[in-house]
Order: sequence, then structure tokens, then C-alpha cells
Amino acid sequence: MNKQPNDVAAMFDAVAPTYDRTNDLLSFGQDRLWRTKVRAAVAAESGQSILDLAAGTGTSSVSFLKPGVRVVASDFSEGMLAEGRKRHPQLEFVFADATKLPFKDGEFHATTISFGLRNVVDVPKALREMYRVTKPGGRIVICEFSKVTPLLRPFYKFYLKVAMPIVAKMASVNPIAYDYLGESIEAWPNQQALATLIRDAGFERVSYKNLSFGIVAIHIGFKAGN
Repeated sequence: MNKQPNDVAAMFDAVAPTYDRTNDLLSFGQDRLWRTKVRAAVAAESGQSILDLAAGTGTSSVSFLKPGVRVVASDFSEGMLAEGRKRHPQLEFVFADATKLPFKDGEFHATTISFGLRNVVDVPKALREMYRVTKPGGRIVICEFSKVTPLLRPFYKFYLKVAMPIVAKMASVNPIAYDYLGESIEAWPNQQALATLIRDAGFERVSYKNLSFGIVAIHIGFKAGN
């Protein structure tokens, strides 16, 4: 897909007020389960710093908050950040382009991104930036839409092309944005291909786990070191 960063950011600016509610409807509440799995994979501990990229309004980021844990919620959409600051003033929100992160080398014990990597114009570059800002011995956790099991593909394709736009039209202030969502999911590489991209960025011990029959996959990788 020909993703123009400013167009993608503007699209998310427009849907920021209703984004979380619409996602909950479109996923039939499964997004809550997915966030729980991401939180477990990040495994934040006191004294650690966590970077949550494409954090939107901070709904994913708040799950990492624990005593002694620093959580940075970053996004490329100023509209999402503004909404997030209102909802979660306890979080540190930072505007950030995933391909050019404004953070120091090795600043975070874990770097995570949920449902945002496929919106990045240069995925390999973003993964290299995630590697750079992760501490030696730290981890990357990516939660992203993926490829469903073969038995479900016809039904899932129908949902993306027919059912989801209808729900989005009823729930979102900008239903056209969800046409892009379906297109971006179909264009996204499969689980093995993404694992290869993560390894190419420098991460080791890369693995993935399918959730909801492969509708979503969580990829984990580690940066060599301490």
C-alpha cells in the first residue's frame, strides 16, 4: 500500500474521539484479551522503562503501569495524543515518528507496538529504530493483525469487506478510515514473514503466537546483551 505518513496521521486524528469504542465493537471485545496478552509478554517490572509505540489514546499503555515502572506512550497522531492526555494524565505522552524515534540508544527495557506497525511507511527502518532504543537484554513485543487459519479465511474476508464497514459506519465519526483498516490488514505480511523482518533488524530468539485463530499474532524478540 502507498502509505503517506501525513495522510495516515490525519486519518487517526479524525477518529481519535471514538477510536477505542469503535475498536471494541469491531473486535467483539477481543481487543481486551489481546491487550492482556501483550501486557504479559512485556512483563514490566519495577525499575524498568517501557516504550509503547502507536499508543493512540494510551489504552494499551496504561496496562503497563506499575509502581516503579516508567511508561512512555508515543504516537504519530497529534489528535490521538491530545485525547490520550485528557484520558490518562498519569502517562507520559510523546509525539514520535516510528522511523526516527526521539529517544536515546538503549533507553527502554521493552519496546512494544500494537496494531500500528502496518501503518508505518518503512517497516524495516522502524524495526531498526526499535532495536536501537531497546536496552541490551531487552525485548520487543509486536501485536498486529495477521493471517487467519485457512478454514476461517473466507469468513474473515467477508467480515473485512462487508460486515466491518457497516459496523464502522454506525460507530465511527469517520467510517472511511476503516476501509483503510481492512485494506491494510489484507496487505500485511504473514506471521513468518514478519518474524523474518524482526530478525533482520537484529533481534534474536524471535517467536510468535497466534491469537483468535490468527486474526492477531504477538511477536516477541530479544536484543542480545545482559
